[in-house]
Amino acid sequence: MEKVQKIASFTVDHDLLTEGIYVSRIDGDITTYDLRTRVPNADDYMDNLTMHSVEHMIATYIRSSKIGDRVIYFGPMGCQTGFYLLVRGADNSEVLTTLIDVLKKTVSHEGEMFGAVRRECGNYKNLDLSAAKRECERYLKILEGKENDFLYKGEKI
Repeated sequence: MEKVQKIASFTVDHDLLTEGIYVSRIDGDITTYDLRTRVPNADDYMDNLTMHSVEHMIATYIRSSKIGDRVIYFGPMGCQTGFYLLVRGADNSEVLTTLIDVLKKTVSHEGEMFGAVRRECGNYKNLDLSAAKRECERYLKILEGKENDFLYKGEKI
């Protein structure tokens, strides 16, 4: 039988996680950030409409930011408790500052939602700007209301 390695995110005790921003892993010059918007296993999950809507707004704004040329990926976690952000050669404080700015831009966004037309999205009817704004405002309050050391509980630098 083939030996299967446990992926890095499965080695984190999710019962100890709270909302915040964490460095999930570093692979060479690419850092994977765990943007935890919800407490895992607490029965408070994002619905698909909210995840999809936040993805459209944040992915667009962060790729248009000062770190945009270094963003590799932004997308939702399957467990519905947050998002992953992969950035090449980024500094943690720069990423946090940029993320806060992007969240503020989403909350104050006027006009159409990014990519909310048939030719630009495979499920364009499943988007709602107000859902994205609510979730981003919620996460913004979390990030601004705590010290973000980027470490999972129990980790050391």
